[in-house]
Amino acid sequence: MASLMKPNIKELSQKELKDWLIQRREPSYRAGQIRRWLFQKGLLSFSEMTDLSAGLRDALEGAFAIGRLKVMRRSRSQDGTEKFLFGLVDGLAVEAVLIPEVKRLTLCLSTQAGCGLGCTFCATGRMGLSRNLVSSEILDQLLEVQREVAGRRISHLVFMGMGEPLANYGPTVKAIEILADAESGMGISPRRMTLSTVGLIPQMRRLMEETRVNLAVSLHATTDQARTKLMPVNRNYPLAELIDCCRSLPIPKRKRITFEYVLLRSVNDSTEDARRLARLLSGLRCKINLIPFNPHPASPYQRPTREGILRFQDALRGQGLQVNVREPRGDDIQAACGQLQTDVAKVQGSKFNVEQRTVNVAPGA
Repeated sequence: MASLMKPNIKELSQKELKDWLIQRREPSYRAGQIRRWLFQKGLLSFSEMTDLSAGLRDALEGAFAIGRLKVMRRSRSQDGTEKFLFGLVDGLAVEAVLIPEVKRLTLCLSTQAGCGLGCTFCATGRMGLSRNLVSSEILDQLLEVQREVAGRRISHLVFMGMGEPLANYGPTVKAIEILADAESGMGISPRRMTLSTVGLIPQMRRLMEETRVNLAVSLHATTDQARTKLMPVNRNYPLAELIDCCRSLPIPKRKRITFEYVLLRSVNDSTEDARRLARLLSGLRCKINLIPFNPHPASPYQRPTREGILRFQDALRGQGLQVNVREPRGDDIQAACGQLQTDVAKVQGSKFNVEQRTVNVAPGA
């Protein structure tokens, strides 16, 4: 347990690590070597960093810990989607979801333990916010899942798991910078990262100025009255202000903003809703992801019929908009969009030594 009192080396910026090395009269380029061991190789022991001197390895061992998350449970859906429950060092838990597709392997990352924004259709929103994740906890979700699926490379990342990424702006952007760093980070192109937000306008502007990730904005309603009922954040950032912000963002010419719209039966799925949505987005370089509601315990909402979903999609396409329907993935293990809700709210410290449990739902798995 003593090592837990040491600073986690993954929380150091490259400059901070260089400064520490310089104070020890070590060349600053060692920082890149150390970070490659941590973020590219995923090492968990300083003693394995074989291109460092024995003295430097000992010094690192004495000064820092290499933090990690514990995989408490791994669940597999009938469609191949996998959900990972991670225990954090303070006993909280978060979930991440691995989504296999023909040409990509996508990991959905969490940025907070819980969420404080209270969207009424979202299971995570019902939990409330326990705390923000630090950047290493965001990165470690990728590192741990990559270990679990050795032989398959995770190619795409979406910040769409538990929490609002832009409400945890600093650690989220710090994680993005390390993920995108091809030299001493993880080398994932920002073109393969998408961040989803409920529409925190000041942070959206900063994000587009400071990173090159793809932006997805959650709308889910076409009037302020309806959106405020579904998403309390609309009181602070109403639709007109949010759309005006989206129109002014410095989006590169070859990119589009994605607008996400959860379809709730008899709530926001009428033909008139589709027409209002088309008017809201008129002239914007965008695409729309329709997300049929994914049920979860105690939710009052229902998913529209298949006919209703297609009718809504056709109404938008008739206005010249690019529209995709996001088919449910992993909903049989509560891993689909809006379903993440940790069923292990507190993980006792002693449980960090238990063996990983695997739940296979798929027949024959």
